Amino acid sequence: MIPFNKPYLTGNETKYIEEAVKSGKISGNGIFTKKCQHFFESNYGIKKALLTTSCTDALEMAAILINIKEGDEVIMPSYTFVSTANAFVLRGAKIVFVDSRKDHPNLDESKLEALITSKTKAIVPVHYAGVACEMDAIMALAKKYNLFVIEDAAQAVDSYYTGKDGVKKALGSIGHLAAFSFHETKNIISGEGGLLAINDEQFVERAEIIWEKGTNRSAFFRGEVDKYGWVDIGSSFLPSEIIAAFLWAQLENLEKIQSVRKSHWENYYSKLKDWALENQIELPRTPNYATNNAHMFYLICKDLNQRTKLIEHLKEKEILAVFHYISLHKSPFYSLKYNGKPLLETDRFTDTLVRLPLFYELNFDKVIDVLVKSNL
Repeated sequence: MIPFNKPYLTGNETKYIEEAVKSGKISGNGIFTKKCQHFFESNYGIKKALLTTSCTDALEMAAILINIKEGDEVIMPSYTFVSTANAFVLRGAKIVFVDSRKDHPNLDESKLEALITSKTKAIVPVHYAGVACEMDAIMALAKKYNLFVIEDAAQAVDSYYTGKDGVKKALGSIGHLAAFSFHETKNIISGEGGLLAINDEQFVERAEIIWEKGTNRSAFFRGEVDKYGWVDIGSSFLPSEIIAAFLWAQLENLEKIQSVRKSHWENYYSKLKDWALENQIELPRTPNYATNNAHMFYLICKDLNQRTKLIEHLKEKEILAVFHYISLHKSPFYSLKYNGKPLLETDRFTDTLVRLPLFYELNFDKVIDVLVKSNL
C-alpha cells in the first residue's frame, strides 16, 4: 500500500535529540528552540517567533493575545480544520464563516466586508495547501475596520505572497500574528509541534509571558528581573527541547525537502493534465500572487459520486487517497450555532476534493499510472 503520508527523516534527528539530552536541558527554550526560532525570524522576516507544542496552541495563544472575549466575532473560512475555530470558541467568540473562492478552497476575500459588524475582532485567513489568500485585500479591510489578522499558516511553511506593491513576503509574516504546524503530515515536521509568529511589536512581550505559563520566567533568565512570578494568564505552550532538536534537523534540510516535494507536485500536474480534462476533474490552481510550496496535491472531482469511485479505485490498487475537511458550519458541534447563508463553494469542496499521496520518498509513477489508466 502506498500511504497518503510517510514522515521523512533527514538523518540528524536522533543525533540532535541525543545532544539535547546530554546538554542537561530538555524542558524547552534551550539551544535548539532558539535555533528554530531564529531560523523563522531571519529567513521569513518574522519579528518574533515562539515554538509551541502544536499549531493549535499557537492559535490559542493568538486568541489570548488579542483579548478575545464572550460576544466577539471572528471571521474565518468554514473549509478548515477544527483547530482554527476552536482557538477562538474557547475564549467565547462567535465564529462567522465565509465561503471559499470558486477557483480555490481559500476564503473568498470579496465576501468578507459584508460579514463585518461592530462585534468583529479578527479575520483568520487559512492558506490552504500552502497557497496564499489575497492578503492585500484582507489587510486593507483590517486597517479600515481596526481588526486583527491572524494567519493560519499551518500548511504554508516556505510559501510566499506578492502584493500589489511587488514585494514578496513570506506567509506568516503579513498578519499581526500567525501560526505554523510541524505535524507529521506537513512539509517540515517534528511529530507534533507548531510556532507562533508575532509581527506586531505590541504583542512581543506578552506573548513570551503567555508562552511561559503566565510568568515572566524568560525575562528572569535573561537577567531583566531579579525574580519571576505569575503576571498574566498563560499555559504550558512551550515544547520540550527534544521536539525542537528533531525540528532543527528538518529545518536544516528545508531546501532539499522542498525541492523533492515540488518535483513530485510538478510531475503530478504535468502527467495528469490530459486525464483530468477527459474526466472533468480540476487540478490545483495557484493565483499569480502566490507561490506553491508543494504541501499538497489535490483533485476536484465533478461530484461526490465520482470522488467516492476514485478513492475506492485507488484503494483497490493499494494507493491511499483521502478527502479533506467537512464544512465546519455543518459540523455536529457548530451547525445549531450557525445561522448564516449557505456556503455553496465550501460544501462543493467538502464533497469533491481528494488529496493524493505526497511525501519525500513517494513512488509517484505508480499513482500516476493507475490514474491515467482509469476511466471515471
